[in-house]
Amino acid sequence: MKTILGRELPDYIEGYGEVTPFQGAFKDARIKTRVAVKLTSVNPSDQKVLANLEEAFDKLNLKDGMTISFHHHLRNGDHVLNMVVEGLAKRGLKDLTIAASSIFPIHEPLVAHIENGVVTGLVSNYISGPVAEAVSKGKLKKPALMQTHGGRSRAIESGDLHIDVAFLAAPTADTYGNINGVHGKAACGTLGYALSDAEFADQTVAITDNLVPFPACPIQVSQVFVDYVVQIDSIGDPAGIVSGTTKMTKDAVALIIAKRAAEVIKASGLVKDGMSFQTGAGGTSLAVAAELQEIMQREGVVGSFASGGITGPLVEMLEAGLFKTLFDVQCFDLEAIDSYRSNATHQAMSASMYGNPHTKGAVVNCLDIMILGATEIDTNFNVNVTTGSNGVIIGGSGGHSDTAAGAKLSIVVTNLIKARLPIIKDQVTTITTPGESIDVVVTERGIAVNPRRVDLIEKLRMTNLPLVTIEALKIMAEKITGIPKDVPTLEKIVAVVEYRDGSVIDVVRQIK
Repeated sequence: MKTILGRELPDYIEGYGEVTPFQGAFKDARIKTRVAVKLTSVNPSDQKVLANLEEAFDKLNLKDGMTISFHHHLRNGDHVLNMVVEGLAKRGLKDLTIAASSIFPIHEPLVAHIENGVVTGLVSNYISGPVAEAVSKGKLKKPALMQTHGGRSRAIESGDLHIDVAFLAAPTADTYGNINGVHGKAACGTLGYALSDAEFADQTVAITDNLVPFPACPIQVSQVFVDYVVQIDSIGDPAGIVSGTTKMTKDAVALIIAKRAAEVIKASGLVKDGMSFQTGAGGTSLAVAAELQEIMQREGVVGSFASGGITGPLVEMLEAGLFKTLFDVQCFDLEAIDSYRSNATHQAMSASMYGNPHTKGAVVNCLDIMILGATEIDTNFNVNVTTGSNGVIIGGSGGHSDTAAGAKLSIVVTNLIKARLPIIKDQVTTITTPGESIDVVVTERGIAVNPRRVDLIEKLRMTNLPLVTIEALKIMAEKITGIPKDVPTLEKIVAVVEYRDGSVIDVVRQIK
């Protein structure tokens, strides 16, 4: 069978199941459901606090083949996932599926557990580092399932992804299981990716290094979802939250791209009172936010909200009165954590509220402007942020597909050439986000507008911005780099890439 984008897929994938091919951003091929949650009761005399993880494992009645979940708010500073999986391995458990909202280099110990059969399945929105390389080489028994942030919540709440036990890293927890992320030595701010897990898992365990008397204040995850509380020495290193590309660029070319992107935004007519905005945490994307801040201040514009994983630059815009509120699913830096702790207009949102397409309205549906990155883009505006040019998994959608689908204006900012390779190709290695959701590609050598956006093309023609076709950008790049060779792969499917509605938009095959 084929997706609407022409990607060939098998009808059935061993270790995944029957395939529903992607047929468009708003076709919603999957049945929309919300499952009932398995409930347990706690009596007044019951104690939730356990002595250690071993006692928790005893009470949880863990078995081979279970699915256990983790959130990624501690990012590359997380200690909980490795600790739990190591403990389960020592108990002889096998065939576990790890449903972690994201995987980072710190989770390298998972590779050994994949190789020895302790872990045979992986569900995540983003995978990087040694685990991504192991999956790309075909070491995982089942294909990894790669979802979007909103798609993961949809899958959990619909029952497509059933979690047996959720292990929640809790910067602060009280003795009855109330959790927050704003206090404690590993404070990480909001806990948006943990909420669906806590509510829909059969059993939920809070693992904390800051146990406080009941009641904790504030409460972000309620006691009504938590079965047990375990105190350990350290759930993680908060310095690891600021990992990867979460710093504004100082590169001259990237700053040119950012300035052009801001000019596109201004020309679109969307910079006006009540506007909404989101940007990724990449260096160029953060520079766009700085440029937009200057425009809003100069023109006296006050926006409605900024959203997403929140960074210092967005906090600065809130404090300057440029937005009335922030919607925050994840704090990307310490400035964001401090802001969420102290500013009532800095609001938390769950991943479901953020991007789940099967709700009565995700925040992404209210977005005016979204700034995105890209590893590759093709001449149909399809974007790859899942694999590198060598076919190795380097990330995943995260909120890329969710926000692109919802925003009135989605802009990809990127250098035309990276690592001596062209970014624009006839076909991307892996489709993460469909071209129908991408409006503009801004590079240092020209700006390409999706032909679907005739209205935007007309507005930009009235500016001095260097408009070119996407095909022209491709030719420019190839004159410098040459035409890259196709990535050789084997037949084995090592990862299934789901669109936010649960349909399959592409697959990743094993690298040679």
